[in-house]
Amino acid sequence: MPSTLLTVLSALLSFATLVLSLGTSCSAPLGAGTAAPTDPYWMQNIKHQGTAAFNSNPSGYQVFRNVKDFGAKGDGVTDDTAAINNAISSGGRCGGGSCASFTVSPAVVFFPQGTYLVSSPIIAYYYTQLIGDARVPPTLLASPSFAGMAVIDADPYIPNGGGAQWYTNQNNFFRSVRNFVIDVRQVPATNSQGTGIHWQVAQATSLMNIVFEMSTAADTAHQGIWMENGSGGFMGDLVFNGGKFGMWVGNQQFTVRNITVNNANTAVFGIWNWGWTFQGVTINNCQVGFDLTTGGLTESTQTVGGEAIIDAVVSNTPIFVRTSQPSNGKLAGSIVINNAQLTNVPTAVGVVGGATVLAGGTTTIASFGQGNVYKGTNGASTFTQGSIPAANKASSLLDSAGHIFGKMHPQYTNYAVSQFVSVKDNGAKGDGHTDDTAALNAIFAKFSGCNIIFFDAGTYIVTQTLTIPAGTQIVGEGWSVIAGSGAAFQDINNPKPVVQVGAANSQGIMEISDIIFSTVGPTPGAIVVEWNVKQPAGQNGGAGMWDSHIRLGGAAGTNLESAQCPSSGTGGTAACFASFLALYLTAGSTAYLEGTWVWLADHDLDGDGVSQLELFSGRGILSESAGPVWMIGTASEHHALYQYSLVNAQNHYMGLIQTETPYYQPSPAVPSPFSLNSAFNDPTIFGGSSAWALHVTSSSNILVFGAGLYSFFQSFGQDCLDSNNCQSQILNVDSTSSINLYSVTTVGTTFQLSVNNNGVVNQSGNVDGFASTLTSWSQS
Repeated sequence: MPSTLLTVLSALLSFATLVLSLGTSCSAPLGAGTAAPTDPYWMQNIKHQGTAAFNSNPSGYQVFRNVKDFGAKGDGVTDDTAAINNAISSGGRCGGGSCASFTVSPAVVFFPQGTYLVSSPIIAYYYTQLIGDARVPPTLLASPSFAGMAVIDADPYIPNGGGAQWYTNQNNFFRSVRNFVIDVRQVPATNSQGTGIHWQVAQATSLMNIVFEMSTAADTAHQGIWMENGSGGFMGDLVFNGGKFGMWVGNQQFTVRNITVNNANTAVFGIWNWGWTFQGVTINNCQVGFDLTTGGLTESTQTVGGEAIIDAVVSNTPIFVRTSQPSNGKLAGSIVINNAQLTNVPTAVGVVGGATVLAGGTTTIASFGQGNVYKGTNGASTFTQGSIPAANKASSLLDSAGHIFGKMHPQYTNYAVSQFVSVKDNGAKGDGHTDDTAALNAIFAKFSGCNIIFFDAGTYIVTQTLTIPAGTQIVGEGWSVIAGSGAAFQDINNPKPVVQVGAANSQGIMEISDIIFSTVGPTPGAIVVEWNVKQPAGQNGGAGMWDSHIRLGGAAGTNLESAQCPSSGTGGTAACFASFLALYLTAGSTAYLEGTWVWLADHDLDGDGVSQLELFSGRGILSESAGPVWMIGTASEHHALYQYSLVNAQNHYMGLIQTETPYYQPSPAVPSPFSLNSAFNDPTIFGGSSAWALHVTSSSNILVFGAGLYSFFQSFGQDCLDSNNCQSQILNVDSTSSINLYSVTTVGTTFQLSVNNNGVVNQSGNVDGFASTLTSWSQS
């Protein structure tokens, strides 16, 4: 048969298959999980055919690794250290101090049920997910002779390196550790090498579903998490038993949700930060809940700048929160406590060796603040150590206990392998080049609501809008990428979604985890993710996204790297558009977003890993949703007009949000190279020549519980930091909106808060180290 006829018949057959698949549906909805009690976790036995699309050897590079395939025994007797580290490092990955970052060698390292004895650190390489069996989490057991910084080390120090480490702490992205018991009780109690995790990391990182077992001896030196630096990040659903410290932490900013600390000397020790938010904290039988180093009012003496704690339950603990220095009327460690229930806690807030600031007992702290409190358009503050205005929390944002709702990353522990379908088994290629639009649309049409859809590791190109129907549950592998490319996303005056999460006005379950949304530039007309779906009635968090990110440029395959768009501007504007709008929550939607980073790359992750870029994305996160919306540990960086914009929005909880202004501004000045678009409710007035971090208009019941809003550069230079005038205004609220702001930290901006585009709160009154921290602001 002639080859041309074969080609035609093959095309017809493919088309017929696609038509049939679009017209079929499963015999029954997904329903409950069907895994038998003795079945291993689905991730262990599902077919692993994921690829790293832009690796130099995609067919030969192994993304998924089972540590037992590399010789680990998991019997609690054999030393598994070498086997585990070989499973992590094999394949020419990014580590050893010779590689700043790399996106082309991701790894998912899986630990089946068992006890893995280790005698030195497990080194978590860049772009690695360490995942234990979620049904019966494996134990990582430190041997009595354990030697090293921690059982898991995310950023090792180089021997004889003068303090140098493998990675730059504030650029140590894309890490996840989940589903483990880390047991250091065999390490002598007085040995501080009995540490669970050294977690010096930045954005797009997560710790979840981990239990830390430590010595309860009076002289214990054990600690669960040790973190001395970085720019995070999210962690949640953690339990700490014993130890000198549950968490010993220092990092620019972080969000923590749902931690329990039992029988530790100190639950959380804070050495320094600009701002941290703790949501959902349970402390039992500790000596101190939060022990905070304070008093450093200069950059060189930075201590804890802001600590925000919401929904705490503390029992049988002498001191809930204490600072190392008294405030004495100065802002030396801003503290916000909202809804803390104390039982047998004599001191609620105190000072080391000093007076009690707030008496405890068995009581509830409704809304306490230590620091400068502002109201309305009055630029004068009131220094407060006591009650501060309480937020009006919409009931839709709360759980049955009256706490801000939270939901753990879906792991589908009760689901059998047969309940998952692979996109690669159903026609998608994920090779970073093939157009997978038709294949993915067919997969959603056939399997949404019927199976959990598994996106094998890869990069999936779409050239038209991809609509994910309500009722869909998606799981990626090593942050599978969906990237928009081509003519459909070129028109800046007629922007189109790359991915629609739910059709307009749709309602149903939506769960997305371990996915990256991106573009292949230039794409000036791309709305990267349009979020339309509304959660089912009575199912808070039923429409959400976990450990998933929008990453624009800076990575292999994006066509928006240093070769095309260097910071010199020689790439021009037309070639360096990454998106029109990154994430759009439409009016009828609801959203639970946890650990979501919406990043326009400021530097190249591949290549040398440090070269700065000049890329353009018009808008970060736009929410017009009536809620409920939870933004827990989210960040949005480097977009031209704003990082977050709330317009006609209602019932939002935002904690902690983190932003950075574009490094190239004010050249060109905001909104260039974009034009204002009234259809997307663009702000028409800006507080200078740089983007808003947060812009709120005509919105109600908005609770911002922790914010880090930063402006580090003017035209890629940092001289402006010396005088805190990299931009004049950064956060704007209109007078018609009802919003409460707590623990807002800014860097490099003259006014921390503006009302109706007029600067109100000057940073000079709130300097607390390198950053400035506003403790509380309300309209009245």
